[in-house]
Amino acid sequence: MDTVVDIILIGTLAAVWLAAGLLVDGLPTAGTASELRRRAVLLTALVGIGAAAFVAVPVITGLVPGISSAPTAALLPAVPALIVLTATLRRLGWVRRGAGAFATAPLAPVPPALRAAAAHPLVAAPLQITGVAALVGIPIAARLVEVPAGGASAVAGVAITLVAVAVVAIGIRAGLRHSRFAPLVMAPLNRRAPSRDQVPAAAR
Repeated sequence: MDTVVDIILIGTLAAVWLAAGLLVDGLPTAGTASELRRRAVLLTALVGIGAAAFVAVPVITGLVPGISSAPTAALLPAVPALIVLTATLRRLGWVRRGAGAFATAPLAPVPPALRAAAAHPLVAAPLQITGVAALVGIPIAARLVEVPAGGASAVAGVAITLVAVAVVAIGIRAGLRHSRFAPLVMAPLNRRAPSRDQVPAAAR
């Protein structure tokens, strides 16, 4: 099979998931509820396109004669993509429906609970990890790295190590970001009514 076809398949896969990873980064910073809903809808569409790209890899490689490295290159991002399809999509649905409740007030600010839900690690991290893993698959599709291989096994090990480091970094960043938004949800509960001693004398 032509190497160019493999590169196009995995390159498209990486482009879609990287775009989703960049877009999800701005999801909790949306200025209004309508803007949050638009971003959630676009993210859902990108996930659907990304899933279709995964399906297209074995279909196209099966139709084109010859040996293809694209299925092997798609295995690495397939694992976090499964988390996206099982967990992230459900949370995106919550965010989309929650923001849709403000359809009659498009300029309404995003409630703290909805902003914290948009910043949840299971929303951002799987999408961004899938994009990074798909990007690493491009050298495999280009046959610059053979998996498994003799001399190239060290290069493959370095690539997998870099992905593992990126996964840890993305996970920590997503957790820290969510921790900044989560206290805003509990803020109203922390406001205690003033005690009798704190009531101004003029109000007694």
